[in-house]
Amino acid sequence: MVSEISYGNWITHGSQVEEEQATACVHAALDLGITTFDTADVYAGTRAESVLGRALNGQRREGLEIFTKVYWPTGSGANDRGLSRKHVQESINGSLSRLQTDYVDLYQAHRYDYSTPLEETMQAFADIVHAGKALYIGVSEWRASEIRAAADLARELKIQLVSNQPQYSMLWRVIEAEVVPTSEELGVGQIVWSPIAQGVLTGKYLPGQSAPEGSRATDEKSGANFIRRFLRDDVLARVQQLKPIAEKAGLSMAQLAVAWVLQNPNVSSAIVGATRPEQLQDNVKAAGVKLDAELLKAIDEILDPIVERDPAKTESPAARP
Repeated sequence: MVSEISYGNWITHGSQVEEEQATACVHAALDLGITTFDTADVYAGTRAESVLGRALNGQRREGLEIFTKVYWPTGSGANDRGLSRKHVQESINGSLSRLQTDYVDLYQAHRYDYSTPLEETMQAFADIVHAGKALYIGVSEWRASEIRAAADLARELKIQLVSNQPQYSMLWRVIEAEVVPTSEELGVGQIVWSPIAQGVLTGKYLPGQSAPEGSRATDEKSGANFIRRFLRDDVLARVQQLKPIAEKAGLSMAQLAVAWVLQNPNVSSAIVGATRPEQLQDNVKAAGVKLDAELLKAIDEILDPIVERDPAKTESPAARP
């Protein structure tokens, strides 16, 4: 079981915001009923895990679900990346130390590693689960065929592959055609990231105008390269047309975006980040919201021309970065 809203610290902790502010956001998340926290060894060069570990120190461990990931480079060596047995085993030990915990609830393969046999990766994950260092296994941004192959091996190895962590929003629906049907068949849930499309679905970016000062689009440390794909005038103009829909539903634009992804029955949780506690206070109100069919149809009619649906957009690097 996970909280419908998860707290993620991808581009905030250890880089964009100071630790005191990051800790305030974590404590605000706890106060708001969020129990699921997602991070990765690569975030802020491992610093994000350390910040999260300190922020959660003293909390009742049994009441938390702590997730982390492995794949991207965490050092300069040839084996400081990927999903080889060596890197996976060394990475879990480093993550547990930084997070100040004996185990993580979910350990995720951050991308698919085409340089390592899947059997080797899954055996390494199985050994970690059997050693009690992780309770469940997940993947992130894997294609449907890759998830199916991993699920087959997980059953053989007697471990639980329970989740996929893809990008998913009103604007980015590439998982709907293949990943979601496969996951539903296999009993795998989606823990989705970027439900607000890096902030674009808040409506604060306006067509024909420069990005607001201090926004993610102006901060290279804050994922500016990820948001650029959405900063086209045709996209921004259609996002502005969602405002009356949000108002009619009694929701902020951000709440509408988060609530929208949670309408998908295969989505277990939506990951939100924050640089200020007030952002969490807004986003968490999307939990439990039910959007009626007429409203969902209106959203589709507005956004359909600019929605990305191509399943091939779910991809991992052809070679280890």
